[in-house]
Amino acid sequence: MKIYLDNAATTRPCEPAISACFACMAENYGNPSSLHRMGLDAENAVTEARKAIAAALVCDPECITFTSGATECNNTIIFGAAEKMGKRKKKIVISSIEHPSVAKPAKYLEEHGFEVVRIDPMRNGEISAEDFISAVDGNTFLVSCMLVNNETGAINPVRKIFSAVKRAYPDCFTHCDAVQGFLKLPIKASDLCADFITVSAHKVHALKGVGAMYTKKGVKIPPLMYGGGQEKSMRSGTESVPLISAFGAAARALMPTMNSAYENAEAINEYLNSKLKKLPFVTINSTAENKSPFITNFSVEGIRSEIMLHFLESRDIYVSSGSACSKGAHSSVLTAMGISDRLADSAIRVSISRITEKQEIDALIEALEEGHSSLAKTR
Repeated sequence: MKIYLDNAATTRPCEPAISACFACMAENYGNPSSLHRMGLDAENAVTEARKAIAAALVCDPECITFTSGATECNNTIIFGAAEKMGKRKKKIVISSIEHPSVAKPAKYLEEHGFEVVRIDPMRNGEISAEDFISAVDGNTFLVSCMLVNNETGAINPVRKIFSAVKRAYPDCFTHCDAVQGFLKLPIKASDLCADFITVSAHKVHALKGVGAMYTKKGVKIPPLMYGGGQEKSMRSGTESVPLISAFGAAARALMPTMNSAYENAEAINEYLNSKLKKLPFVTINSTAENKSPFITNFSVEGIRSEIMLHFLESRDIYVSSGSACSKGAHSSVLTAMGISDRLADSAIRVSISRITEKQEIDALIEALEEGHSSLAKTR
């Protein structure tokens, strides 16, 4: 039996998402921009999905724009904000532990004349709100801070940061990549004081290839792409109705049980940590006081991540060595936390889902013990 513990990379699609996608491919396959009945049916499917995502973020459906994924959302926001404000202001403040889809656009702007300030986390992985706030000044046009770190699960004080920034500099854009928090933690758009929020479908038991961008009412930036004017001209291109409909179906299915899913994840996470602490060769890196129970990062001392990862794979246990987008590269997140290269090189990320069970954790622990014993002998 496959034991899948890499849910921060992607999740198993739920049945409602699969059914909704199939229905749109097989029957409701019209172009939502077409004026005939089949076009209207497709448009209605997109509208219903928009309502579902908006309900999960507690916002008006008009604030939701569908895109190809969170990477496109983040790029749209960062480059759009720079295009709108960059002639007057030249500074961006982000955390140093952002996803590459935030970090790399910021790096690009830095290489083209913008100032980028990166706030390092504390040793436990959390960002200090005070450090972040003090870095913002009148020349700052954008602050971006993720809600939940995708490698350690640390939850950042986004509301505290953004509310302080908005009080001092009302015209500064605030952006939160909430991909790892969406439909896991309760998120209310207005409570975050965010102008923009990014979420992704395939992290919440829907399908790859679709994401959504929340934009606060009254906030405007130029689009990243131009074309037929779909999504109120913020994201031109024919909408992928099957993927969008599946996203909405997953949101509707997950929302009623979000609290119980969180409680189950807490129990599984506590069980995992209690087992890991008994292994003398393991160091837990996810030590933030405010942390998502869906992600745990630890190091198997003396065994490189890739080697242990493939050993576990041989036992049909699937984890990761960090962000899936880094493809095994050295973790910039752990480095920013001040974790030694020795531990960073042996880091494993376990990310559970609402369907993870304790016996899967037992199998992981047994395999880690076996792997450490056998791999340590071959070094």
